[in-house]
Amino acid sequence: MFPALTNPSGKEAIRFGDRALTYERLAGVAGAIAAELPGDRVAVWATPTLHTSVAVVAALLAGVPAVPLNPKIGERELGHILADSEPSIVLVEPGVTLPDGLAAVPRVDIDLTGDLRELPAEADDEAPALIVYTSGTTGPPKGVVLPRRAITSTLDALEDAWQWTADDVLVHALPLFHVHGLILGILGPLRRGGSVRHLGRFTTEGIARELAGGATMMFGVPTMYHRIAGEVASNTALADALRGARLLVSGSAALPVHDHELITEATGQQVVERYGMTETLMNTSVRADGERKPGTVGVPLPGVELRLVGDAELGEIQVRGPNLFTEYLNRPDATAEAFEDGWFRTGDMATRDADGYVKIVGRKATDLIKSGGYKIGAGEIENALLEHPGVAEVAVTGEPDPDLGERIVAWVVPSGAEPPLEELASHVARLLSPHKRPRVVRYLTELPRNDMGKVMKRALHA
Repeated sequence: MFPALTNPSGKEAIRFGDRALTYERLAGVAGAIAAELPGDRVAVWATPTLHTSVAVVAALLAGVPAVPLNPKIGERELGHILADSEPSIVLVEPGVTLPDGLAAVPRVDIDLTGDLRELPAEADDEAPALIVYTSGTTGPPKGVVLPRRAITSTLDALEDAWQWTADDVLVHALPLFHVHGLILGILGPLRRGGSVRHLGRFTTEGIARELAGGATMMFGVPTMYHRIAGEVASNTALADALRGARLLVSGSAALPVHDHELITEATGQQVVERYGMTETLMNTSVRADGERKPGTVGVPLPGVELRLVGDAELGEIQVRGPNLFTEYLNRPDATAEAFEDGWFRTGDMATRDADGYVKIVGRKATDLIKSGGYKIGAGEIENALLEHPGVAEVAVTGEPDPDLGERIVAWVVPSGAEPPLEELASHVARLLSPHKRPRVVRYLTELPRNDMGKVMKRALHA
């Protein structure tokens, strides 16, 4: 999984602030921890630190499944995950206070002083590598069992799509208990033999500093790029730093076209979007050497088969390939329900253009609105509304309507005075079509979001 650790060099592998490890030190430290791990599952208290990264690498070297835990997790969700995954220990950064819910799980502090030794033999490709719990929007979180081949196949497909090499230095500030920050953002550079610099906490100043100081790539979520888009026209240092990057990648949710345009106008850079899920890792991406089409998530990655199941208007994305998970832990019923003839049913609705570029219009359950006999994707209405100067942020949902079936509702965070419904409806009707205009506008001071910046639409109606 990590060729650069088998014959390690003095090259910097990973940095958090002023703490860094070379490949030689990482092999020593992670190898020492790996030699002491029990043979069954281990939990990792996934703070955005060097310790978390080392703990996960150690578990992967040992062939022991790791369960990353969100440090902000609530007591009920923590109890469910611990009962479901039954970790034998929890690996923790020294000095961190754990919640009472972990009192029964033996604690092991992560030691960063180990010496280089012979690394364990590589585990089988089908062996579980990580168990990552989903957000649980329709019930308790499900443990997604990711085998080693899913991780390696995704990272190698991104090597091809993004022309990712050992010369690349990645900067990001993503949490380490999700696929985006942990697998792509930490394990990705290490598999390539490159370097990663984690900011700990996102700031535009931190991004500008690292990109100006040798970083070549940035990974982020739309909330981060939205902040960049809001500053970049007036922040010369930020614009110059972004201009010098080899690749800017956004994921975990759709990046509004308006933010794409503001960043491109100020820097000449076109942000690349990709599409993945916990269960599938990465499915599609705009290629580094391909045409950039804002609002799309590109084409299927090498090894990934993708089909749209529905009608001529749009369909549900279904995928199959080596990037898929093995099962939901202890949930054979949910695992069986997730597949159709060997294809994983993502629940995401999309269209595909003549060049094969996929455009996601939303989740089947929350973003597909059936109004007046039309099937309407919430995403395109959101992008249209974001072009209105009075809209800072927006989410679009449907709600029952006795005449239309569902009416379109816009949840708006205004950029100043609240723009009236009639003005926003006319704006959407002009850009898209009259049947896609919002019938209701509700004003908020902020949209409810999860740790990855995704809007929690179910919470809006609740």
